[in-house]
Amino acid sequence: MVSLSTGKVIQESAILTAVVVISLTLYTFWAARRGYDFNFLGPFLFAAIMVLAVFAIIQIFFPLGRISIMIYGGLASIIFCRYIIYDTDNLIKRYSSYDEYTWAAASLYLDIINLFLSLSFFLFSSSFLAF
Repeated sequence: MVSLSTGKVIQESAILTAVVVISLTLYTFWAARRGYDFNFLGPFLFAAIMVLAVFAIIQIFFPLGRISIMIYGGLASIIFCRYIIYDTDNLIKRYSSYDEYTWAAASLYLDIINLFLSLSFFLFSSSFLAF
Protein backbone atom coordinates (compact mmCIF):
# COMPACT_ATOMS: atom_id res chain seq x y z
CA MET A 1 0.00 0.00 0.00
CA VAL A 2 2.84 2.40 0.81
CA SER A 3 4.63 1.87 -2.53
CA LEU A 4 1.40 2.42 -4.46
CA SER A 5 0.76 5.59 -2.51
CA THR A 6 4.34 6.79 -3.02
CA GLY A 7 4.16 6.28 -6.78
CA LYS A 8 0.88 8.16 -6.93
CA VAL A 9 2.33 11.03 -4.89
CA ILE A 10 5.36 11.29 -7.18
CA GLN A 11 3.13 11.29 -10.26
CA GLU A 12 0.82 13.94 -8.79
CA SER A 13 3.82 16.05 -7.77
CA ALA A 14 5.31 15.86 -11.26
CA ILE A 15 2.05 16.81 -12.96
CA LEU A 16 1.38 19.65 -10.51
CA THR A 17 4.93 20.94 -10.92
CA ALA A 18 4.65 20.95 -14.71
CA VAL A 19 1.29 22.74 -14.69
CA VAL A 20 2.42 25.31 -12.12
CA VAL A 21 5.72 26.05 -13.90
CA ILE A 22 4.04 26.49 -17.28
CA SER A 23 1.27 28.70 -15.91
CA LEU A 24 3.63 30.85 -13.82
CA THR A 25 6.00 31.28 -16.76
CA LEU A 26 3.15 32.37 -19.02
CA TYR A 27 1.90 34.74 -16.33
CA THR A 28 5.36 36.27 -15.91
CA PHE A 29 5.75 36.83 -19.65
CA TRP A 30 2.27 38.41 -19.75
CA ALA A 31 3.08 40.64 -16.76
CA ALA A 32 6.43 41.67 -18.26
CA ARG A 33 4.66 42.86 -21.41
CA ARG A 34 2.30 44.91 -19.26
CA GLY A 35 5.24 46.52 -17.45
CA TYR A 36 4.98 44.82 -14.07
CA ASP A 37 8.20 44.45 -12.11
CA PHE A 38 8.77 41.67 -9.59
CA ASN A 39 12.15 42.80 -8.23
CA PHE A 40 10.48 43.88 -4.99
CA LEU A 41 10.00 40.18 -4.16
CA GLY A 42 13.75 39.57 -3.65
CA PRO A 43 14.10 40.61 0.02
CA PHE A 44 10.81 38.98 1.00
CA LEU A 45 11.77 35.70 -0.65
CA PHE A 46 15.17 35.72 1.05
CA ALA A 47 13.51 36.24 4.44
CA ALA A 48 10.99 33.49 3.69
CA ILE A 49 13.77 31.05 2.80
CA MET A 50 15.54 31.87 6.07
CA VAL A 51 12.33 31.16 7.99
CA LEU A 52 11.98 27.83 6.16
CA ALA A 53 15.60 26.96 6.95
CA VAL A 54 15.09 27.67 10.66
CA PHE A 55 11.85 25.68 10.61
CA ALA A 56 13.68 22.74 8.99
CA ILE A 57 16.49 22.86 11.57
CA ILE A 58 13.96 22.92 14.41
CA GLN A 59 12.15 20.00 12.75
CA ILE A 60 15.40 17.99 12.70
CA PHE A 61 16.00 18.35 16.44
CA PHE A 62 12.38 18.42 17.61
CA PRO A 63 10.16 16.49 15.17
CA LEU A 64 6.64 17.83 15.28
CA GLY A 65 4.93 15.17 13.16
CA ARG A 66 3.28 14.86 9.79
CA ILE A 67 1.16 17.96 10.10
CA SER A 68 4.23 20.15 10.50
CA ILE A 69 5.79 18.50 7.44
CA MET A 70 2.60 19.19 5.52
CA ILE A 71 2.66 22.84 6.63
CA TYR A 72 6.34 23.08 5.66
CA GLY A 73 5.60 21.60 2.22
CA GLY A 74 2.69 23.97 1.63
CA LEU A 75 4.62 27.07 2.66
CA ALA A 76 7.68 26.01 0.68
CA SER A 77 5.51 25.41 -2.39
CA ILE A 78 4.12 28.94 -2.21
CA ILE A 79 7.58 30.42 -1.71
CA PHE A 80 9.11 28.53 -4.63
CA CYS A 81 6.20 29.53 -6.87
CA ARG A 82 7.11 33.11 -6.13
CA TYR A 83 10.77 32.33 -6.76
CA ILE A 84 9.83 31.02 -10.21
CA ILE A 85 8.07 34.32 -10.96
CA TYR A 86 10.99 36.35 -9.58
CA ASP A 87 13.69 34.43 -11.47
CA THR A 88 11.71 34.34 -14.72
CA ASP A 89 11.21 38.10 -14.48
CA ASN A 90 14.94 38.56 -13.93
CA LEU A 91 15.66 36.31 -16.90
CA ILE A 92 13.39 38.40 -19.12
CA LYS A 93 14.45 41.87 -18.02
CA ARG A 94 17.79 41.88 -16.27
CA TYR A 95 20.22 39.43 -17.80
CA SER A 96 22.09 40.29 -20.97
CA SER A 97 25.17 38.06 -21.34
CA TYR A 98 25.62 34.35 -21.90
CA ASP A 99 27.02 33.74 -18.41
CA GLU A 100 24.08 35.48 -16.80
CA TYR A 101 21.64 33.36 -18.81
CA THR A 102 23.45 30.25 -17.61
CA TRP A 103 23.08 31.32 -13.98
CA ALA A 104 19.44 32.21 -14.56
CA ALA A 105 18.74 28.80 -16.09
CA ALA A 106 20.44 27.09 -13.14
CA SER A 107 18.42 29.22 -10.74
CA LEU A 108 15.14 28.34 -12.47
CA TYR A 109 16.12 24.67 -12.50
CA LEU A 110 16.67 24.76 -8.74
CA ASP A 111 13.35 26.55 -8.25
CA ILE A 112 11.54 23.84 -10.20
CA ILE A 113 13.29 21.01 -8.33
CA ASN A 114 12.53 22.64 -4.97
CA LEU A 115 8.90 23.14 -5.98
CA PHE A 116 8.67 19.46 -6.90
CA LEU A 117 10.21 18.41 -3.58
CA SER A 118 8.00 20.68 -1.51
CA LEU A 119 4.88 19.49 -3.33
CA SER A 120 6.03 15.92 -2.71
CA PHE A 121 6.43 16.65 1.03
CA PHE A 122 2.98 18.18 1.13
CA LEU A 123 1.22 15.42 -0.81
CA PHE A 124 3.10 12.60 0.91
CA SER A 125 2.21 13.92 4.37
CA SER A 126 -1.40 14.55 3.45
CA SER A 127 -1.78 11.09 1.89
CA PHE A 128 -0.76 9.43 5.15
CA LEU A 129 -3.12 11.61 7.15
CA ALA A 130 -5.98 10.23 5.05
CA PHE A 131 -5.28 6.61 6.02
